[in-house]
Formats: sequence, C-alpha cells, structure tokens
Amino acid sequence: MVEQAGGGCCPPMDLFRSESMQLVQIIIPIESAHRTIDYLGEIGLIQFKDLNAEKSPFQRTYANQIKRCGEMARKLRLFKDQMSKAGLLSSSTSATQVDLSFDDLEVKLGDLESELIEMNANGDKLQRSYNELVEYKLVLQKAGEFFHIAQRSAEALQREQASNQTGEQSLETSLLSDQESVTDPSKQVKLGFITGLVPKEKLMAFERILFRATRGNVFLKQAVLEEPVTDPVSGEKVEKNVFAVFFSGERAKSKILKICEAFGANRYSVPEDLGKQAQMITEVSGRISELKTTIDAGLVHRGNLLQTIGEQYDRWNILVRKEKSIYHTLNMLSIDVTKKCLVAEGWSPVFATKQIQDALQRATHDSNSEVGAIFRVLGTREMPPTYFRTNKFTNSFQEIVDAYGVAKYQEANPGVYTIVTFPFLFAVMFGDWGHGICLLLATLYFILKEKKLSSQKLGDIMEMTFGGRYVIFMMSLFSIYTGLIYNEFFSVPFELFGKSAYGCRDPSCRDSTSAGLIKVRDTYPFGVDPAWHGTRSELPYLNSLKMKMSILIGVAQMNLGIILSFFNALFFRNGVNVWFQFVPQMIFLNALFGYLSVLIIVKWCTGSKADLYHVMIYMFLSPTDELGENQLFTGQKITQLVLLLSALVAVPWMLLPKPFLLKAQHERHQGQSYTALQGAEESLLVESGDDSGHHEEFEFSEIFVHQLIHTIEFVLGAVSNTASYLRLWALSLAHSELSSVFYEKVLLLAWGFNNVLILIVGIIVFIFATVGVLLVMETLSAFLHALRLHWVEFQNKFYEGDGYKFSPFTFTLIDAEDE
Repeated sequence: MVEQAGGGCCPPMDLFRSESMQLVQIIIPIESAHRTIDYLGEIGLIQFKDLNAEKSPFQRTYANQIKRCGEMARKLRLFKDQMSKAGLLSSSTSATQVDLSFDDLEVKLGDLESELIEMNANGDKLQRSYNELVEYKLVLQKAGEFFHIAQRSAEALQREQASNQTGEQSLETSLLSDQESVTDPSKQVKLGFITGLVPKEKLMAFERILFRATRGNVFLKQAVLEEPVTDPVSGEKVEKNVFAVFFSGERAKSKILKICEAFGANRYSVPEDLGKQAQMITEVSGRISELKTTIDAGLVHRGNLLQTIGEQYDRWNILVRKEKSIYHTLNMLSIDVTKKCLVAEGWSPVFATKQIQDALQRATHDSNSEVGAIFRVLGTREMPPTYFRTNKFTNSFQEIVDAYGVAKYQEANPGVYTIVTFPFLFAVMFGDWGHGICLLLATLYFILKEKKLSSQKLGDIMEMTFGGRYVIFMMSLFSIYTGLIYNEFFSVPFELFGKSAYGCRDPSCRDSTSAGLIKVRDTYPFGVDPAWHGTRSELPYLNSLKMKMSILIGVAQMNLGIILSFFNALFFRNGVNVWFQFVPQMIFLNALFGYLSVLIIVKWCTGSKADLYHVMIYMFLSPTDELGENQLFTGQKITQLVLLLSALVAVPWMLLPKPFLLKAQHERHQGQSYTALQGAEESLLVESGDDSGHHEEFEFSEIFVHQLIHTIEFVLGAVSNTASYLRLWALSLAHSELSSVFYEKVLLLAWGFNNVLILIVGIIVFIFATVGVLLVMETLSAFLHALRLHWVEFQNKFYEGDGYKFSPFTFTLIDAEDE
C-alpha cells in the first residue's frame, strides 16, 4: 500500500473508499521522453500499463540502455564488495559532489573499475612475492640450523676419532687406511637435498609417502614454526613445518619433487655453505623490507581510491537505479509509427491530474522541446486499481486487510473499522492492565526510536514487530482498558475506583466463598468488583459474563458487516443486493442472534434467573409452549413466533428472487453493454474494449447455484460465526487462569518459604514465565484469533477483496530496493 501523508495539494485522506482513478494517455515527443518519465517518477502518481507485453525484453526500444545500466550496476557492486573488504562505508558527505550525466558516469565507472582491477592484480602479485620471501627466509634460517648442527656434530666426531687413534695404529687399521686412500673418487656417493615448507596437518602423510616411495633411502629433517605463515597461493594463515630431505640419485629426486607438488609443499633452494646462507638471509630480508614498503604504499593508494568512490557511491548507485527504472518504464511505452513520439497509458488518481500536467510542462521546458506532451483522460470499462493514501499509523492496519485481499475498486474498506475493532477484540482476549503496560512500554521504545530503527537492518521477527508498532500500541492501550474492566493486574485485583460493594456478614465468609457476602455499599463504579476474585463463585461468574459479552460483541460486529454491504450496494446502485441480500440477512441474523443479544441485556437489567439456553432451544423445538419461569417480558411467546417465522421467510427471500431478477436484467440490457465511444477516443479504445469490455455469456444455472451456495453459507455461518466469537471468552479465561497460576504457584509459593535465594529464583521464574508465555505466546495467539475474526466472521459479510493494488512508478523507495 502506498504510504503518503495527506496535506499540501492533495485532498484529505479518506480510507472508507479508495481514491477515484482514471485511465490517462500521454503522448510524449521522443526528445523529452526521458525527462518526462523522470519527472513523473518524482511525483509517483501514475501506474503505467505495459503496451509492449507481446515483445520480449530484447526486442524493446531501450534494451541497450537497460544492458548498460546492468553493467554499471555490476561495477558498483564490485566497488561495494571491495569497500566492505577494506572496512570502508559509503557516505554522501563529500563537499565536492559533481553532477554527472549518465554517459559521463558510465565512462568514469569504467575507468575506476580498470584502475581498481589493475591495483588489485599488482597488489596480489606483490603480496604473493612478499609471502614467498617470508617463507624463504624461514627456510633459510631453519635449514641453516640443520647444516650448522650437522657441521658441529661432524667436527666433534672427527676430533674424537683423531684423539682415539693417536699412537694406537694397528696393522688392520693401516691396511684399511691404505684401501680407503686408493678408492676411486668418482665412485664416492654425493647426497642431494631439497628444502621447503609443508602444512603441519599433512606432515605425517608426507613423511610416510616419502619413506614408501624411496624404500627408506631418504633422510628427513624437520623443524616446527612457532607462528602460522601466510601461504603464497591461498593467502590464508597456515601452520607449517620446515623440512629438509636428503637423498641419493636423480630417480629419488624426481619422486620427491612429485610428492612435494602433490602435498602442496613450497620448495626453496638453500646453499650448502653457511656463509652463503647468511648472505642470502641478508638479501632476502632487504627485499622483504622493500616489498613491505611498496605494498603499504599501494594499500594507501587503493584506500584513497576506495574512499573517493565511497563518497560518491550512494549518489551513483541511486542514479544508476533511477536510470534503469526510467528505461524499464520507457520500454513499456509504444512508439509511434513515425518514431517521433511515445504513447503511454496508465492509471492515476483524479486528484493528481494537475500535478501530472505540471510535470509534463516542466519536462517540455527543461528538454527545450518544441512540441509539448499531450495529456488526456480515456474512457474505459476496465477495473481500475485500488489506492488508499495511508500514513505510518494507518498503513499497518491497512496491511492487515490487504493480507486477506485487496479491496475492489471503491468498495467499503474494512481497514477504517479495523483500526478500532482489531485491537479491541485482541484486548478482550488479553485483558490485563499489567500485561498491557508491559506491551505499551515495549512499543513506546519502537515508536520513540523509529527514525533510527527504520534506517537499520533488523532481523525478520524484529522487522515484523517494528512494522506493526502502531498496531501493538493500540492493542496495549485497549488491553489496559479491558484489564481495568476485568480488574486484573498480573491477575491481582485492585480497588482503584473505590471500595468493594460487598462486605462480610460474619467471619466465616472470609473462607474463599461468597456465601457470606452482603452488599454494604453502592455498586463498584467501573469494572468487576474486586470482591469476586478468589471466591468460589469467581469462575462461574466470569464465565457467564465473558460468554455473554462475546456473543454481544460478535453479533454487533456481524451486523456492522451486513450494514457495510448495504452501503456497498447503495454506492454501486445495486438495488437487487439491497432488497434481496441486505434485508433478508439482517432479518435472519437479528431474528435469532439479535434476539439472543436482547435477552442477555434484559436479563442483566432485570436480574432474572431465566435459562437462556432453554429459551433458545425450545424457541425452535416447541415454539408454542408456555415459557413459565423463563419468561423475561410480556408478549415474549408471540415475539418469538414472529421472529422464527421471519427467519424462515428470510431464507427463500435470499435464495430465489435474485437469480431471476439478474436474468431479467440481462435479457433487458443484452446488446447494450457499452455506451457509444466519442470522437477521437474511439480508435484508442477499440482494442481495450474488445478485451476488457467483453462479458461472458449469462448462465442462469451457474448464477442460481452460486446464490444457493451463498445462502447456505450465510445461514450456517450465522450460527458458526456467532459460536466462533466465543473464542473471546475462551482465550480471556485461559489468559486469566495462566496469569493466576504463575502468580500463586510461583511468586506466592516462593514468598512463603521465607528464603531470599528461593524468592529470587521464584521472581526470575515468574518474570520469564510472564514474558515468554503471557507476553509473547499469548500475544501471538490473541493476535491470530483477532485476525481470524476479522477475516472470516466480519469481512465475509461484505468484503469481496478481489481488486489489485495501485503500484505507481516512483523513485521514493528506490534506494531501499534490491537489485
């Protein structure tokens, strides 16, 4: 539903009937078409019809412009993604905002995208090189330790052997030494080695595969890195180990290289000489420092670019979306055969005529067009869309009605009455002024913070609650009112409006019984007397009160629904529905349940002990029998006979005349369904007249069956709907009893132990039970039951709900739309 506050040039808001609509035609010169649609989108009061429905999106006039807008939107999404990764927020606080045309913006976005992509690519390359150098430095350090330790061990071993062999040369030793000295140097085995880093989680498997592939002819040394390192390929932090694999032979080397590649081990060459290793570490450290400086400078430059984009992002995004919506709308217009003008058709409210004409004049002037746009109203028999101008208060209630079905054009809108009846029926089931105050406080938070919360993204449940804040606000106010009537504050009665009218005749009556109570003062002025609470008579008394009250409320609301059907028939000048639907329905409903409501009121006023169940049952079973002690007023027997006969007569009155009268009307007006079309509009309406004005052939049997179903539904519904309103009594009783149980069995029970810890636990349990069960579950339950009573029992008496919403072309919410 379009939300718009009344005021200014617009007439006062009227929710009872939807706004008067008109089908308009606008002929727009091609040179001012874009600006015209732009200005019409600003006022947002025209719903364009698609005059190119038979064409695919690619065959339409402005398909290329739509494609360009889509490409620009893609670039903006790239910028937004990059800004979010950099932790930047878009803001429109730039002091140097430049108005760009659509073409200039397209070029600028293309340049910015190319620059940003190039910077990202260079930054990724530099970062990868930096990460590789960091790993290389770690490998040099750890592998250098391997060689240093090995060299010290070898030197120590040689010194030990030399000291042991001094002066102890034997014959065998000399021979062996001679043999070794004459060994061919070319046959000596030279060990190769490969160093690198492997992920820690893959190390065990890596070691096992190496051993199996080389049959154990390798020597593996490894060292654990204290800190995770950034992997050059993935860019993620990974825990790794430095390894050095010593092997013999080229065949073993090729196997090891393949295994390293399979396990994602990054290999780095390390010189054997310790001096060269130290020199390499110094060189790598210098290169790391240089790369770090370069990367930091690149990040600063990239951050400045993204900051510049962020300052203009919102404006560019809105401009692109706006242009895309304009071209979408232009694609709905039909182009003239001369290709010099576009023809638009659409629905607009009657009150918006002057605003639309002013917008057309401004567009012609600002476009420097020699020919102005032509605006005219077309005659049509097509059903117009439904448009209610609502504000932030009435919009929520209108949405409740629209969820059932959008009102037919200018039929009576139940949303007007829902503003009062919905929260009231809710409160009848939820009556407790303590719980009502809790709801009120929660709702006031949403209302006072609505500006801040409306600009934030809330969760699904919070979003729904915030959207219905004014509904809940009204529900809480009515709950406080009905809670005062029931005299319940978390199930505890208070003497707010004076002292109880009853007092004890003797001390024995204080024993949870009303047997000893006598009336000692004037009647309690407002609501239920607190003396009833806690007595044995409380439940029977409140049951009787709430059950009868539910019937009275239900019959009153159903009568309101039937009366609204009368106003609908009167508005649409449908005399058949007045005399053969409204009148018999009023007679039937009130002859039975209206009479029951009168008996309830009479019984309350007279204090009679008549059994109303007996009266209503035997009104049908034995209408001629004497009433005896169940007689409430003189002439009751004759009255019941007349009402019973009236109800019986009302059934065929609803069923039979209407189909025959409709058949007679059809035969009388056959061939005269259309009035003559006048002048130049005739050619424009031939096509629409063929489609929308065509009536289906009149089928008397279908009309009769439909009326039969409608009659049966109403007769049975009069009983079932009245019974359905007893849910007001049932849920009110359930809410009261649950509240009483939580108070007596949790709070008072904890209080009775005289223990602070138990009392604190009891208070916590009571709060959670009250909030979770009574303020959340019971609120939702009462809300859904009130919703059902409005949708089924009330609205089915008059509301057709087969219309469609007025959806104007507007830029108002364009910044909140999803792509």
